[in-house]
Amino acid sequence: IVGSAPNFPNGVIDDIEGLSDLAVKYRVGLHVDCCLGGFLLPFMAQAGYGDHLPVFDFRHPGVTAISCDTHKYGFAPKGSSVILYRSKALRHCQYFVTTDWAGGIYASPTIAGSRPGALIAGCWAAMVRMGEQGYVDATRQIIEAARQAKQGIQDTLPELYLVGDPWVSVVAFSAHEPLSIYGINDVMNTKGWGLSVLQFPACVHFAFTLPSASMAEQFLIDLRDAVAQVKANPTHFGEGSAAIYGLATTVPDRSIVGDIARGFVDSLYKV
Repeated sequence: IVGSAPNFPNGVIDDIEGLSDLAVKYRVGLHVDCCLGGFLLPFMAQAGYGDHLPVFDFRHPGVTAISCDTHKYGFAPKGSSVILYRSKALRHCQYFVTTDWAGGIYASPTIAGSRPGALIAGCWAAMVRMGEQGYVDATRQIIEAARQAKQGIQDTLPELYLVGDPWVSVVAFSAHEPLSIYGINDVMNTKGWGLSVLQFPACVHFAFTLPSASMAEQFLIDLRDAVAQVKANPTHFGEGSAAIYGLATTVPDRSIVGDIARGFVDSLYKV
């Protein structure tokens, strides 16, 4: 069983307690994908945002593994991540060991034998530099910005609505018809905001980070202007991501979309 704390699209934390009960009942493992929240959720209580915060970790008996990305809110170099196991026995399942190779006895903590030491050293340096208090302070700023954006959308933008309940850093939202949320995204791009474009349902999200935590009010100002522009001229904002994602979500055969995506990746390998 796999649960997220939180998930990437809309920042929702799955019912880890309920999933843990199922894992215990049926004697199966439960992995918690905490890649996005691994360096935020553990510090939220100390940052003043612990009220009603759901338990997501090994305190639930059914949780057997947790992953968290140090390269996200751990502020380590890109490409470093951590997986935690409830026991050494489970961790042994990750190892690759061969004792009959002509080259000798070989043991590696992962299938990949060679790993970049610079990434590991960079990760260690970032975590030592930040320290526990550094992560608490960063969490406070990021959560405060996300809550401000959430409240601003609810209070001042009736044309929009939240998708999910943003617990941590991700704020996802969509637009009431006939406004195009993808058109609004295109306007936000021209203002320098890089929102993630989502589907099923059609929506976008913004993940606040430490550099953008001080810009929540500017985000809302630009978002209100983007909504006003699309309302004033809706047909003008039917191209760009609006056209691409709007068409993709209406294709009944999803394999066609997959073929197009594979063709795009193929093009990256052409010399």
